[in-house]
Amino acid sequence: MAHRTLPGSSASHASCLDLWREKNDQLIQQAKVAQDSGLSPRRQQLAQDALEGLRGLLHSLQGLPAAVSVLPLELTVICNFITLRASLAQGFTEDLAQDIQQGLERVLETQEQLKARLEHGLRGLWDSVLHVSSLLPELLPALHHLAGLQAALWLSTDRLGDLTLLLQTLNVSQSRASEDLLLLLKTWRPPAEESDAPLTLQDAQNLRGVLLTAFAYRQGLQELITGNLPRALSSLHEAASGLCPRPVLVQVYTALGTCLRKMGSPQRALLYLVAALKGESTWGPPLLEASRLYRQLENTAAEIECLELLVEALSVAHIPEAPQLLIEVELLLPRPDPASPLHCGTQSQAKYLLASRCLQTGRAENAAEHYLDLLALLLDGLEPKFSPPPCPRGPCVPEVFLEAAAALIQAGRAQDALTVCEELLSRMSSLRPKRPRLWEDARRGTRELPHCSPWVSAAYLLQGHARVQLGAQKEAISEFSRCLELLFQATPTDKEQGPASSCEQGCTSDVALQQLRAAALISRGLEWVASGQDTKALQDFLLSVQVCPGNQDASFHLLQTLRRLDRRDEATALWRRLEAQTELPQENAAWSLPLYLETCLGWIHPPDRETLLEEFRTSLLETCDL
Repeated sequence: MAHRTLPGSSASHASCLDLWREKNDQLIQQAKVAQDSGLSPRRQQLAQDALEGLRGLLHSLQGLPAAVSVLPLELTVICNFITLRASLAQGFTEDLAQDIQQGLERVLETQEQLKARLEHGLRGLWDSVLHVSSLLPELLPALHHLAGLQAALWLSTDRLGDLTLLLQTLNVSQSRASEDLLLLLKTWRPPAEESDAPLTLQDAQNLRGVLLTAFAYRQGLQELITGNLPRALSSLHEAASGLCPRPVLVQVYTALGTCLRKMGSPQRALLYLVAALKGESTWGPPLLEASRLYRQLENTAAEIECLELLVEALSVAHIPEAPQLLIEVELLLPRPDPASPLHCGTQSQAKYLLASRCLQTGRAENAAEHYLDLLALLLDGLEPKFSPPPCPRGPCVPEVFLEAAAALIQAGRAQDALTVCEELLSRMSSLRPKRPRLWEDARRGTRELPHCSPWVSAAYLLQGHARVQLGAQKEAISEFSRCLELLFQATPTDKEQGPASSCEQGCTSDVALQQLRAAALISRGLEWVASGQDTKALQDFLLSVQVCPGNQDASFHLLQTLRRLDRRDEATALWRRLEAQTELPQENAAWSLPLYLETCLGWIHPPDRETLLEEFRTSLLETCDL
């Protein structure tokens, strides 16, 4: 078959080709000068001028009939144009696929096979072009380069099936039958360019390395999320050994640390996290993963230190480096996913994690300060009229208020805790009916929003404990009573209210409401005991056992009260039940309660339940001896 050539003499043909090639080389040199200019207006202008120059050159080339002798240059110009445009836009756009398609059609135009473009779209074009490429060996380097850009486009848009078929066709001599995309990328061998070939911004070999690293990392991260840890480890090791710029290497090392931690190799995990932080301590993801690792190792001091560094890192405004005018690994990675183990969230989310861990680990003073800082951060961005936002990760803002109050009480700052609770109640007031409407709404069968009542009730509960700390016993009992009044109007989750956020589900679940009611009853009962009113205390403790049978603290307080009232038979029967329960595994050990409620339950926990049971056993034996 005769190849189509340029009209005119061979001398003019060569002259034009030399001029076009010289123009391409000049524009590529200009783009490389721009690359070395850092983040500056001059860089952007030089790169944009180079892009427009390549666009104009491409129009000149494609304004003439396709010719095999010119196609290597034309395809190279297409590759340079796509590379520069995608790097400047920091992503692939749909019209870049049209540029690839036009290049393929130009190849088929020389072979009079344009009908192929109407059959199977871009996939069909690639099959046709690569089928006839054996007749045009001079086009192979440029075609493989263009195929690498097509692979980058399909990888960035998750068209992995099309990418697999393309690589199978490119690798027809090596591994046609393989469907392992990572293996296909590793075995793909783009032909080397001739020494006198037109200049390129990025050659096919470099592009292949970028594709291999990007896919290995994407696959490793996906396997890590789905729990296939051995495959995740293998893919992540492959990514770490590839063309990894520093920011990507930090992510890969962090993912390796996560994987190894989950596989039970904390020391190896720590090595990767140290490598991720080497020379730069402001990377968020490895600091967060290090905190998880130290928590697993029960090294609380190191865990808290990592969280403090994380908060500091997220508060620093990072100056971005000038991206390379190339297809880089970052362009081919998926957008950050909040569900990813590498997502470190915002400064306020990190601050919450630090505050809550301080509260959980007994660092009450630190927790109180961190919660107050967090509330200041949150309130700066809130509207005057407060409403609880959805919270797929972490607590709702009302729960942050409640945890802050609990931390302040734990730290002995009762007055500050009252201030926080009063602020929450004032913000919640617009979301719940006024007091005169409560009974009317009850008669009509309507209720306030299901998540409001437990939050408001919890605020009154915490205010009661703050009053206890201040020695205001009468006011404390009043707060506990207000809490109980609201709680016994609230009901567990109501399907008619529609779907609730995970935060709302946590605070309105059956278990949470039961425990909240029990905490309020026990708290009030303890104040009756402190004022010498054991009969009233007995009523509260009996009711707490009824509303929350699984709460053993209520039973122990009831036992002590029965003993003080000399109600021996009832006390003995209760003691036998408690003795039997202590020998059984705790059924509700996996309860997930809001942190403020867990903290409050700790305040009313009998100090030594085993000692109490032993004392009661001894008293029974002494009675029998008599």
